[in-house]
Amino acid sequence: MDFSTGTPADCASLGISKELFSFVPDLVISGINMGSNCGYHVVYSGTVAGAREAFFNGIPAVSVSYDWVGGKSSVDDYTLAAEACLPIFRAILAEIKNKSYPLNGFLNIDLPTDIANHKGYKLTRQGKSIFKMGWEEVKSEGQGGKMLSTMEMESDSSARAEIDTATVAAGYRMFKRKVIRSVIDDVDTDKRSLQEGYITVTPLGAISPAETDCHSYFKEWLPSAVQQFSSSAL
Repeated sequence: MDFSTGTPADCASLGISKELFSFVPDLVISGINMGSNCGYHVVYSGTVAGAREAFFNGIPAVSVSYDWVGGKSSVDDYTLAAEACLPIFRAILAEIKNKSYPLNGFLNIDLPTDIANHKGYKLTRQGKSIFKMGWEEVKSEGQGGKMLSTMEMESDSSARAEIDTATVAAGYRMFKRKVIRSVIDDVDTDKRSLQEGYITVTPLGAISPAETDCHSYFKEWLPSAVQQFSSSAL
């Protein structure tokens, strides 16, 4: 495997395949990621995808992310974050040993920036928080700045202030990505609870069903749409 191109999901897949190791792990832990993974960002998080891959294969899994903020966080916070997760990991392993751990979902853990003074563990649900992205043209390659993931952009205050984001070449014109605005849930969800200083524990599944009203709309829409456009095509 080329580790320079492999994704977290690739790593999880290889690790549980018995090609690299002769055994299948009891638990897969993906992370700790630099930056939180909450709300809609869960959809394209590589860290969450690593845990999801194990879940697809019937293996208990947890994804872990630390809400890194530039100027506040340090590498020592990763040690504190890992230690804070140990009670959860031990509890999961005890349930696995007793054959009572559910396999119809996996857990996504996010740890607050001030991990040393966290407010405790809180079971949350995935919210709808997201950072809306846009593009800005730059005049030279040097203006583009270093490559940052969306999660780093979310958690790093200096990245938000300086819009130091990914540069993409399009012909002879250069563009960089920037945060236009953020949308944060104001209810008891993962992102809001994380901002309040809790270690959030969010059960996730493999699919993301549409909202009830959206499903109802398409239930009414589909028969008439097919009939109308099938007739007009004749």
